[in-house]
Amino acid sequence: MERVEAELFTDGGNDAVVRLPGRRFPGVLIQGDSLHILRSDLAEVMEAYERGDLAEARRSTGLLLAGLDALLTRYADALEGHGIPRPY
Repeated sequence: MERVEAELFTDGGNDAVVRLPGRRFPGVLIQGDSLHILRSDLAEVMEAYERGDLAEARRSTGLLLAGLDALLTRYADALEGHGIPRPY
């Protein structure tokens, strides 16, 4: 294990925006349990599609997309708040 200092652009919650040494742009640190939930949510979408339940798949996909949109907004706001251009 290597210890490094990172720059923290948001609070240290489940989806902190941080920049590691040597990186031009910050990234999003997603905690392991949150990553597992994200994967489980996507698996629910796949299961609904496999069952042919398109309404449920659409609902689950919408929730997943809304969560990712919120995460992307948090990232963009953190960069803007520190005068860093978006990498996309």
